[in-house]
Amino acid sequence: MAKKSKKQAGGTPATVALTAAGTPFTVHAYDHDPASPSYGEEAAEALGVSPERVFKTLVADVDGELTVAVVPVAGQLDLKALAAAVGGKRAAMADPAAAERTTGYVRGGISPLGQRKRLRTVLDASASAHATICVSAGRRGLEVELAPSDLAALTDAVLAPIGRG
Repeated sequence: MAKKSKKQAGGTPATVALTAAGTPFTVHAYDHDPASPSYGEEAAEALGVSPERVFKTLVADVDGELTVAVVPVAGQLDLKALAAAVGGKRAAMADPAAAERTTGYVRGGISPLGQRKRLRTVLDASASAHATICVSAGRRGLEVELAPSDLAALTDAVLAPIGRG
């Protein structure tokens, strides 16, 4: 029932969480092309935003625990650095079905905000170089722009250098 009322309010769980927290944010919608090879790069191009300011949300398995990594779409996730950031030994990308089931979002639309089950989150340290960054708002073709400090606070994220070139 609650899910239906959120949709009726015009929001996703991510935007509902931002609104409930009183966090300032801007929603950016664009026409998603299902044939696009990279959701993040597509978002950066569609929004006219530098790929260093658009962050993708990836779900990894660190020592058997699902963990969210938020890194710029311009680079890749360093799994070894992610494991180290949370005191783990090994990290691998999570099974997409497990990521979708746990977060409540579909691949390409996973947001670090408003997840069904709150997961440990690590935000790439490069985010703090920007006044605002964009992350998925919870569905393909929808991004939210907010201050990286607000994202870190709302997700209890650890800031660490987990992205690479």
